[in-house]
Amino acid sequence: MSTYQAVGIGNAVVDVISQCEDAFLQEMGIEKGVMTLIDQDRAEALYAAMQNRTQAPGGSVANTVAGMGALGLTTGFIGRVNDDALGRYYAKAMSDVGSHFVNAPVPGGEQTSSRSMIFVSPDGERSMNTYLGISTELGPEDVDDSVAGECDLLLLEGYLYDKPRGKAAFTEAARICREAGGLAGISLSDPFCVDRHRSDFRALLRELDYVIGNDHEWRALYQTEDLDAALTQASRDTRLVVCTRSGDAVTIHRGEDVTEVPVTPIKPLDTTGAGDQFAAGFLFGLVSGVPMAVAGRMGCIAAAEVITHYGARPEADVLEMFRAEGLV
Repeated sequence: MSTYQAVGIGNAVVDVISQCEDAFLQEMGIEKGVMTLIDQDRAEALYAAMQNRTQAPGGSVANTVAGMGALGLTTGFIGRVNDDALGRYYAKAMSDVGSHFVNAPVPGGEQTSSRSMIFVSPDGERSMNTYLGISTELGPEDVDDSVAGECDLLLLEGYLYDKPRGKAAFTEAARICREAGGLAGISLSDPFCVDRHRSDFRALLRELDYVIGNDHEWRALYQTEDLDAALTQASRDTRLVVCTRSGDAVTIHRGEDVTEVPVTPIKPLDTTGAGDQFAAGFLFGLVSGVPMAVAGRMGCIAAAEVITHYGARPEADVLEMFRAEGLV
């Protein structure tokens, strides 16, 4: 028996969420609907401008790990936080939702804990402005062999590829996981992230068991507007390819088998975390050994739940929602 059913490696980011009008985004020079990396001064300025802000532990892969933990899996998260107020809050908050925060907060240092200012506009679109702080220092020494080698499934976060040390941590963790018989995969994170690391991602796919991305990310990875062509090529490069398309059917390639999972469109209140929770539901299904159509449906249910409220993590009992549809 493995110590963990699922472990994630990613940026440990405190999400600070606020509602706003489109005019506010224009006034503050915020690009709508994308994740923008910012420095500490910009982070402090945006934080001060937020109205009625709420705070929650975030980070794309951390959200997925928390979602899997809420579904009953034994989970761990590898991230890096400072021993400051935000860092201590983050470590405790992950533990409070049942996910083991593997690395203790780091004392001292100039880099503070990471935070992302998320502005939610009236149409539910979220615009993220992220100060990565100490997360950029995550490296191989933060990956305990006894964690990476004792998990059934490992999920890597594409955003961490922005730093060589994060890339090295990924490579080592994936190797340890797979040599021990686990499955290692990655979430592509963002089309701009794909653009920055296209050649590395293309090479990495051949070393992984699964890759999850949306249609924009897959097109960016293979530099084509033909999504079918991109997914066909991806299925030659890696064993399991998952593509989400906001409101449209999910496509899953597993070798020669292609599965289409229909989606029931709903009007979102806040799309923050939709992709993260899709991954949580889908990977829960993958670990559970269900057919791809069922795993895809689980992902869709989890994503639909999180977009009905503010915040990137589930509020309802998603496992009970699975039971209601006879999926478990």
